[in-house]
Amino acid sequence: MRSRSGSGVRLDRLMYLAEKTILKYQNPITGLFANNVECFPSHAWVRDNLYAAHAIWAMYRAYQKSADFDEDLAKANELGLLCVKIMQSLMECMMRQAEKVELFKRFQRKTDALHAKYSVVTKNVVVSDHGWGHLQIDASSLFLLTLAQMTASGLQIVRNFDEVAFIQNLVYYIETGYRTPDYGIWERGDKTNQGIRELNSSSVGMAKAALQALDDVGDLFGDGSKGSVIHVLPDQIQQCSAVLTSMLPRESFSKETDLALLTVISYPAFAVEEYNLVNLTRETIIETLLGNYGCRRFLRDGYKTALEDPSRLYYNNAELQQFENIECEWPLAVCYLFLDAMFAQDEMMIERYWAMMEKVIFHL
Repeated sequence: MRSRSGSGVRLDRLMYLAEKTILKYQNPITGLFANNVECFPSHAWVRDNLYAAHAIWAMYRAYQKSADFDEDLAKANELGLLCVKIMQSLMECMMRQAEKVELFKRFQRKTDALHAKYSVVTKNVVVSDHGWGHLQIDASSLFLLTLAQMTASGLQIVRNFDEVAFIQNLVYYIETGYRTPDYGIWERGDKTNQGIRELNSSSVGMAKAALQALDDVGDLFGDGSKGSVIHVLPDQIQQCSAVLTSMLPRESFSKETDLALLTVISYPAFAVEEYNLVNLTRETIIETLLGNYGCRRFLRDGYKTALEDPSRLYYNNAELQQFENIECEWPLAVCYLFLDAMFAQDEMMIERYWAMMEKVIFHL
């Protein structure tokens, strides 16, 4: 009888959790995920699908590394193909809006931005150009960053030269992120929540990380083909880096700091090289936003609070004051902080954030 190693048993447990919390929501045809089934049953957010792909990709890498039997290698192959399917579906969604990329490169209009979400079933758009805060440089950058990382790990996502050309166009789309005001990771713009775009550190940092990753990965086919090499101007990387460094620990003009900055100073972007600046940003987030159950997104954030009017997308003038000290705390932030502590190998912080997660996260 074959025995399972300790790492293999733990891996199977993690796979069970991934199936119960992530894979069960995947569309079997397109491979996309609908994360808000109650309110938006068929809407697939680009950013949410990418983080789901990251989780599956992590399991793929773990099974590759810790395979005990041939079945583990087969599971790794299956997970790798799932990652490819998600990324190719997202790329197809974006390629159907290729003309918008060209228009955005020329005019930088918010209505020419790639959409932030698509249909889980048809991969078509689900809201109009004016019906959502689509201009989110960080979401497009996260797609390119994930594409570069998965390609470097041995997965071939890009299949032909048409897709290579589109990825190159996406590089041009995000490379001016250091001077492109957008709606940010929360999709509503500045803190006043009136649909006003502003320059966000989280978007600049993600753009910088994506450009750097694509510059490092070489060709997208993985065979040394010159035709599949993505060209990135070093000056654009440095511009993003300089602007990001000058803005931190602020998120934007209206936001003193933001939970989203954790994605820039640590997983998944790791976009800041200066150790002291990383520590300053992390400490600012912890001191300003961390509570008993997680982090507030930013100060005076009214989203999902008891006083927010859910029938309105935006707020009225001078409405922020009523949300002070009643902001929602999001346990997701503890996961980010835990991962940050893991990468920093800070045992004390690992124990602290693990204890926090044990209190607030539901166990299957």
